[in-house]
Amino acid sequence: MQKLKGPMDTTAQISKTSELIQFLSQFATEHKLALMEQVLSNRTRYITVVLEDLYQSQNASAIVRTCECLGIQDVHVIEQSAKYGTNKKVLKGSQYWVDIVKHKIKHRAEGVSETMDVLRSEGYRVLVTSVDPGSTSIHEIDITQGKVAIVMGNELRGTSTEAVQHADGLVHIPMVGFTESFNVSVSAAICLSAMRNKLTETDLNWQLSEIEKDDLRLKWLRVMVKKSDVLIREYLRGKN
Repeated sequence: MQKLKGPMDTTAQISKTSELIQFLSQFATEHKLALMEQVLSNRTRYITVVLEDLYQSQNASAIVRTCECLGIQDVHVIEQSAKYGTNKKVLKGSQYWVDIVKHKIKHRAEGVSETMDVLRSEGYRVLVTSVDPGSTSIHEIDITQGKVAIVMGNELRGTSTEAVQHADGLVHIPMVGFTESFNVSVSAAICLSAMRNKLTETDLNWQLSEIEKDDLRLKWLRVMVKKSDVLIREYLRGKN
């Protein structure tokens, strides 16, 4: 049986994280450290995106890149018939700065609803993109009503029937042309940008907590600093 972490364990982990941040910071330039703090000040988990069974790696990668540019930290991926793939030329390194949360499912109906339940347990309203006549314009969503998870569907089928049935709400992007839909990566960019713009105009506490920031500081420093794992290993060995 796995031992549950108590207050002392958590305190010790926070202390160790802070110690390693201080250690690795000496190997990063002042410019990089300042940029990291600037980026952290704009990071959020108030908004997230869910990619439901996307099969084209360039689309998934473009959405990850969009999230990083907009300061959205988490990208949730539902894998069923299609495995999450990446395109490094599209990503441009953005994958190092965001968290990819994978949800592998065997049975669509159960898996999709379970993923949505997980998001709801974390305080999210799950909004599914849909061309349903009863859906709401993304521009009319009230961001002050709570955290938002936007579900983007498969390139061919769109969002699944199961996702629509278990949604807290359906949203669409208003269009005025002949073409029926945007590319999924473009749709995600429009939806996430609309939510992000609304968020920054509010007085909501949408920024990360200090503990979350420290977790990311350590994660990002390990990317920024060359041979960071070797340096950490030698540092910890020297303490023993």
